[in-house]
Amino acid sequence: MTLTDTEMAALIAPAGLHFVQRRRDDVLLPPLPQGYSPASARPEHGRFDSHPDEIADVDAPDMADKINASWYRMATEYGLFDEDREFLLGVDYNTHSEDEGPQEDDWAWVRVRLLDGWDFVTSEVAQLRSGMATLFTTRFVPEFTAVSLDGRMMMNTTVWGNGTVSTIAIRP
Repeated sequence: MTLTDTEMAALIAPAGLHFVQRRRDDVLLPPLPQGYSPASARPEHGRFDSHPDEIADVDAPDMADKINASWYRMATEYGLFDEDREFLLGVDYNTHSEDEGPQEDDWAWVRVRLLDGWDFVTSEVAQLRSGMATLFTTRFVPEFTAVSLDGRMMMNTTVWGNGTVSTIAIRP
């Protein structure tokens, strides 16, 4: 079953995200060389990583604080927000079971506004949850992609194979 925009807005609201609209057109992404993804990009491709002290183990007591603070610092520093703190967030509109995985037609970019009091970790919003983190912990761990409205930068908060979570920004 596919979610409606109203349902999606309600699902992401606890994270401090105001749903503005679903994008149905193509979204411009920062250019990367052929065969590179944000995770495999290098500094010469415009990749910036969380500072070492911002990287958190998925089970660390301060994981939520580190991930939220690092994400906001990088979003501000590398230009994710417009003047209204709006940006695009990648979300899955399918209500599939965790075993099925997302279907390409149900994945979309939504324009959102970051509200005061936001929290991507302790809000435990399913649309921001990492599937990979379940290999390491039963705890809620975020993993999601955001893009600036002008397409000049993107950010991935991601879980790595060593059980840590951090954010990377791509801004060539």
